[in-house]
Amino acid sequence: MRPVIAAASLILAIIAAGCSSNPPLRTDASSSAIHAAEAVGVEGAPRAALHLQLAKESLAQAQVLAEKGDRDEARSLLMRAQADAELAILLSREQSEKTEAALAVDKVRQLQQENR
Repeated sequence: MRPVIAAASLILAIIAAGCSSNPPLRTDASSSAIHAAEAVGVEGAPRAALHLQLAKESLAQAQVLAEKGDRDEARSLLMRAQADAELAILLSREQSEKTEAALAVDKVRQLQQENR
């Protein structure tokens, strides 16, 4: 009787292990960062656009790797995607601020010319 119970237990354990699946890959942070970068807009900042594209590619590659079972590498790519998207936001803001500063300098020069 003991061998039957042991065999049944082993079979149940194998079935349970085979039916369990990996939890879904958490893409929330990187996806949110990508959406934020898209919302900020990267049209006038080529470097920002590049990093946004890199973020999207890293996210897609992470999803492929997760499906293949390479979750550690997928997590690394998700972190990279988030970092690239956040960098895209910063670069876009930097470009915007440079443009505003240049306009302000031009305005000051114009006012100085008018006052001479």
